[in-house]
Amino acid sequence: MAKGYWVSVYPAVSDPEKLAAYTKLAGPAVRAGGGRLLSLDGRVVAHEAGITQRVVLIEFDSFEQAVAAHESEAYQKALAALPDGFERDFRIIEGID
Repeated sequence: MAKGYWVSVYPAVSDPEKLAAYTKLAGPAVRAGGGRLLSLDGRVVAHEAGITQRVVLIEFDSFEQAVAAHESEAYQKALAALPDGFERDFRIIEGID
C-alpha cells in the first residue's frame, strides 16, 4: 500500500504567534491520525519557482489515512487557529507503492 504525505509550504508567515497556536494543536492531531513528522523548518534549496520559506512534510501509512487525519475533528480545530489571510500551499499526495 502506498504511503500518504502532507506537504505544506508557507510562502509568508504574518503572525508567528498564531502559527505557534496552530502547531500546538496540529501536532497531537497529526500524531493521533498516524502521522509522522519528517521535516519542519529544515534547510531548503529552492530551484525554478520554488521558495525557501517554511516547509513541512508529514508521512502516513496510507493515502487514505492522510486524508482521514486532515478531515478529523482534532485537525479541523487546529485549522481554526490559523490566522485570517494566512498563506499556505497544502497538499495531500500519494506515494509510490
